[in-house]
Amino acid sequence: MANNKFEFEAAYRLLENKLEELRQLSETLECDFSNEIANVEKRISQLRAERYKHLTPWEQVILSRDLERPMTRDYIDTLCTDFIELHGDRLYGDDPAIVGGIAVFGDRAVTVIGQQKGQDTAENIRHNFGMPRPEGFRKAHRLLKNAERFQRPVITFINTPGADPGIGAEERGQAWAISQLLLCLSSLRVPVVSVITGEGGSGGALALTIADRIIMLSNAVFSVASPETCASILLRDVKRAGEMAEALKLNAPALKDLRIIDAIVDEPLNENLLGAPDFVADLRSAISKHLDEVSAQPLDDLIRQRYQRLRVIGQFYEPDL
Repeated sequence: MANNKFEFEAAYRLLENKLEELRQLSETLECDFSNEIANVEKRISQLRAERYKHLTPWEQVILSRDLERPMTRDYIDTLCTDFIELHGDRLYGDDPAIVGGIAVFGDRAVTVIGQQKGQDTAENIRHNFGMPRPEGFRKAHRLLKNAERFQRPVITFINTPGADPGIGAEERGQAWAISQLLLCLSSLRVPVVSVITGEGGSGGALALTIADRIIMLSNAVFSVASPETCASILLRDVKRAGEMAEALKLNAPALKDLRIIDAIVDEPLNENLLGAPDFVADLRSAISKHLDEVSAQPLDDLIRQRYQRLRVIGQFYEPDL
């Protein structure tokens, strides 16, 4: 998924503009340069693809936040059928930053939940930029207990900068709502598969990633805090966020090495993600595979393995000197 926010894209666009000028000139002069133009276009595509395979962690953070990336509702509508959205926490109100409900994935009924960002200013204000408030976490908790009652597997989609940090959220028990959701997921007696589709930031992301399996898109990120927050706290300089992105090990390959995630789904370069049939098929296949594997296990074993999975996160070993 190419992104015009990157400085290196300017060079590729300049080359493409020059090629367009050459194409127009060849028509004017009635000279056939079509083979040469096609070869150069192919080479530009190869160079761009190679560059996107080696994005820095900070560049992946930028890409994960792109407003052109699909949002949770887009994934639900593409991967599932018969989606029925459920609203409200039955205590305070409804939070548009969390979308969830019942759907059909393949041949099974599932509960789907995820953070919802907007794709323009008005949508982002309505969805609070994908930052859930306490009522959103309580809504997710209600849907999880409903899934457990009716023995529906759960699929969560993660795309948030973090939980809402406002004073209203704190007054309504933000930390308590997150902790109750973590407690619920850690012992939920149905299979849970999480998919990190974009920005996975802080407690807002963690609240929905206590899962039996975690799948991550190749340009998504997942971290305890944003690079800017880490840079301002640890280095007292938000301009050094790029350094913190490297240190946080927040991209998919690093998290796979740390055994925090289980699978990576590669993203296409020059296509809308959900407009690329191969990508959609790969993502659907990955979710189905892991859902089948965890659904085949006895529930007591599943809960035990989920607990052990949490216990090994953050372990490190020092070599003998």
